[in-house]
Amino acid sequence: MKIGFIGLGNMGAPMAANLVKAGHEVTGFDTAAITVEGAATAGSAAAAATGQDVVITMLPNGAILRSVAAEVIPAMQAGAVLLDCSTVDVESARAVAEDAMAAGLKALDAPVSGGIGGAQAGTLTFMVGGTEDAFAIARPLFDIMGQKAVHCGPSGNGQAAKICNNMILGVTMIATCEAFALADKLGLDRQAMFDVVSTSSGYSWTMNAYCPAPGVGPQSPADNGYTPGFAAELMLKDLRLSQQAAEAADADTPMGAAAAALYATFVEEEDGKGRDFSAMLPRFETRHRG
Repeated sequence: MKIGFIGLGNMGAPMAANLVKAGHEVTGFDTAAITVEGAATAGSAAAAATGQDVVITMLPNGAILRSVAAEVIPAMQAGAVLLDCSTVDVESARAVAEDAMAAGLKALDAPVSGGIGGAQAGTLTFMVGGTEDAFAIARPLFDIMGQKAVHCGPSGNGQAAKICNNMILGVTMIATCEAFALADKLGLDRQAMFDVVSTSSGYSWTMNAYCPAPGVGPQSPADNGYTPGFAAELMLKDLRLSQQAAEAADADTPMGAAAAALYATFVEEEDGKGRDFSAMLPRFETRHRG
C-alpha cells in the first residue's frame, strides 16, 4: 500500500519503520523533521497524505489530531483510510471520523497498547473503532505493526476501550504498590508477598507481569531504576481522559478519579515525571498514614 505517516515520535517512527521493512511505500512527516530510513519525507502533513491509500497519524492529543485532520482530510483521495493511532479523547476521535466520512473517506481510531518496545518489535495491540470495511483494509497493517487488533465497534470505541483498560491499569498499580508498602511495614517479605498474591485472588497484571518491587517476579522497569516502560505522565494523561469521558457519559468512577488525583500529585508535585508509572511503590514506601 501507499501510506502517509504523520507523527514520527517514539511510537510513530518504529511503527513506520516496520511498514517500510514489510515492503510498503511510506511517506512520513513530523513537525520535528524526524525521518525514517527507507521512507520518503514530505514537507507538510497535507503532502504526506496526498495520493495515499492509508494515512496513519500518531499524535500527542485530541486538539492536535483535530488540527492535523483538518489539514489532511481535504488532501486525501476518495475512499482512502484515515487511521489514527493516537490516544485522545473519545469526542475528538468521533468528530474527526465524522469529518473524514463526510469527505468520502474511511476512518478508524486505533490507539495502541505495548509501549515503545512493542512499537519497535511489532507486537502492539490495537483497539479499533470504525466500520468493518475500513478495519478490513487496515488489518494487514495492524498485523505488521502489532500482534493483535480488536475491532471494538463504531468510531470512538477504540479510544473508549483504551481509556477503560488504562483506568483499570492505573487503579490496579496503585493498589499493588500500596499493598507492597503495607507488607513492608508489617514485616512481610516481598518475595513471600509475591509468591502468595501472584497465585491467589489478588493476582493481576501489575503484580504478575509488571511487578513494581525490584528483584521480585519477572524483569520489569522496577529492576532498571524505574526507567519508563510506560511513563507516569502518560498514565496521568490516560486517567484524565478516563475522567473526561466519565463526566461526558455521566459515569460514576470514584476509583478512577482517585487514581487520576494520585498520579497528578506524583507527576506534578513530586518526582514522578520521567519515571515509570510503577514508581508509585517507592513513593508509598516513604509515606505515613494521614
